[in-house]
Amino acid sequence: MVSTAVGDDTTADRVNDSIEGSSTDDASAPAAAADSAVGEQAADTPVGGRGGRWVRVVAYGLLPAVALVLAGGAGYLKWQYDSARTASAAQTQSVAAATESTIALLSYQPDTVDKQLTAARDRLTGAFRDSYGALIHDVVIPGAQQKHISAVATVPAAASVSASANHAVVLVLVDQSLIVGSDAATSAASSVKVTLDKIGQQWLISDFDPV
Repeated sequence: MVSTAVGDDTTADRVNDSIEGSSTDDASAPAAAADSAVGEQAADTPVGGRGGRWVRVVAYGLLPAVALVLAGGAGYLKWQYDSARTASAAQTQSVAAATESTIALLSYQPDTVDKQLTAARDRLTGAFRDSYGALIHDVVIPGAQQKHISAVATVPAAASVSASANHAVVLVLVDQSLIVGSDAATSAASSVKVTLDKIGQQWLISDFDPV
């Protein structure tokens, strides 16, 4: 009886072990299958995934475009700066030229009028140079020599109306004093719109209109 009981216990233990082993294998099988599926999916997915593709789009598409825009903006700002600097220089130079040339055109002494006004003509250009040359040689120089006329011009104020690299307009206020022979001096004030063109490195008057 004892041996039979022992045999029965051993058999029961074997049956229990078999059931437990089968249960363990059955429980671990779905987990192993899931791990395998995840591994296969990971293997089929490109490195970086969708996020990696966006990084490449930004790196190879957007960033060069931004760099191009920034370069264009920098070029535009430099052009604006250079244009402003050129205009400022043109204003300063044209106002100085208009002031000095106006004084030279309207000032003379009877003994040196020919030399003074002929030199002043070199400050002019175009058709105005020709008309001024004809006026001084036909009227002003002979009259100043014969009647002993002296003229002194001053410019109390001058302002730029417009200015570009090669063209400018300046408004000039003129005070001119005339002495004829031994008579007392007479004075006159006027304003003139002076148009200048830059020829080479020199600003020359191309028009001289009283206003």
